[in-house]
Amino acid sequence: MNNQSESKSKDMDFWKNFTTQHRKMLEKAIEVAETHTSGEIRVYIENSCNGDMMDRAASIFQKLDMHKTAARNGVLFYVAVKDHKFAILGDAGINTTVPENFWDNVRDSVLSHFSEDKIVDGLIEGIGKAGEELKAHFPYQSGDVNELPDDIIFGEDVEQ
Repeated sequence: MNNQSESKSKDMDFWKNFTTQHRKMLEKAIEVAETHTSGEIRVYIENSCNGDMMDRAASIFQKLDMHKTAARNGVLFYVAVKDHKFAILGDAGINTTVPENFWDNVRDSVLSHFSEDKIVDGLIEGIGKAGEELKAHFPYQSGDVNELPDDIIFGEDVEQ
């Protein structure tokens, strides 16, 4: 199941407050979440989403080769900051194993932070929840390798 939402949070200046420390916190959350799983989590942040949000997230998922993990257990957190759009996209392997309402619960948890203009906190919580679920269904096995980088990806419309 894939999940999406258009956040109705106050107009905010995310980039004004986004620091190197925030980036490191997100990357550490991914690293920690992936410690006990073969699953892969990525975060993609851009300003605007032209067109359908889920089509855009699926395009990014493909562009990042997330569909090429051995167990098809990649999860993408997609955020279009200025458009207030957010989606979680899980690959086929994870989507066939998680409970039916799992992505809804993760989405609601993330958006509760977004509504308070705490995007980083929301993503960290969502990454943690995704990591726990991945751990339950795709536990770390001896010899597992990190198939995808843990860095945060910024869209072309983001000045860094």
